Amino acid sequence: MTSANGSSGTVRYLSTLAFSDRWLDRLRERVPGLEITQITARKAADVPDEVWRRTQILHTGAVFPDPGRAPALEWIQLDTSGADHLEGTPAWELPVPITSIGGISPVPMAEYVMMMVLGLAHRLPRAVAIQQSADWPSLSRRWNTLMPRSLRDATLGVIGYGRIGQEIGRLARAHRMNVLGLKRGAAPRTGAYFGAAARDEADAEIYTPDRLYEFLARCDYLVVTCPLTDETRNMVDAGALAALKEGAMVVNVARGGIVDEEALRQALRSGQVAGAALDVFDEEPLSAESPWWTEPGVLLTPHVAGFAPDYEEQVLRLVGENVERHLAGSDLLNLVDRGRGY
Repeated sequence: MTSANGSSGTVRYLSTLAFSDRWLDRLRERVPGLEITQITARKAADVPDEVWRRTQILHTGAVFPDPGRAPALEWIQLDTSGADHLEGTPAWELPVPITSIGGISPVPMAEYVMMMVLGLAHRLPRAVAIQQSADWPSLSRRWNTLMPRSLRDATLGVIGYGRIGQEIGRLARAHRMNVLGLKRGAAPRTGAYFGAAARDEADAEIYTPDRLYEFLARCDYLVVTCPLTDETRNMVDAGALAALKEGAMVVNVARGGIVDEEALRQALRSGQVAGAALDVFDEEPLSAESPWWTEPGVLLTPHVAGFAPDYEEQVLRLVGENVERHLAGSDLLNLVDRGRGY
């Protein structure tokens, strides 16, 4: 077995995650001779120095060695779709490729988004409040407060029209919605990616970030799916929220830090934004004292939109192929572009 740097012999793979023995055995079967170590770790100090010194392939979510502790490291496979948590850390500066698990969650994330769009349209936050109060409202109150919005001919705009955004667009069009996508206008990213090829953008009207306010002015529903980068941090701020159609709904399944939380809270209270579904926050876990738990008109979940029912099977396929590509010296799937930040 030969690694990408030309060394022969055993190639040592370290997982800091918690895959089952069966999963690890299947990876061994796919890549015979791969020496696999798994140490479920929360910080780098949980991994012995000797293991760090020998590790050539690191599979992790957020546990990274200081550069001097892992001299043999050749490649980092993230267990996250985003890489924003690495920027500014020593791991970001390591001279090794970094890859993500992008492509595993577009379908469940798109289904989550449409669940929330339908929930907001059908006044689910108010319905849940009624259930919790055990107070059956009068017919007039139901008519005035629980009348749903029609999705047909409404406009859904997606900030970040990549694999996830395009799957959302496909489901939105099934509800006869108009779909707008906002994405970078630079040349498309190069490289190989895991999962099905990106869907055709022909059925969505595409905007670039320099036309953000024009894009927002058309949105009945705004969905945020873009990576967190220097360019997208606080992208949806007070000015952006004011540019939305009055009474628009906001769904954020990307990262905390893209939507200005205080500005969104004020927009909800003024009525500029009629409702929101939030799966991500500036600080996670969300504290028990956070006002978001009880904010009227908000559907809240604890960062679960990307949960994929067949996650382990898909990760095995991705990691297995990437290990084979690494050993062959071929291009890796889902290579993170440090210049772009994702």
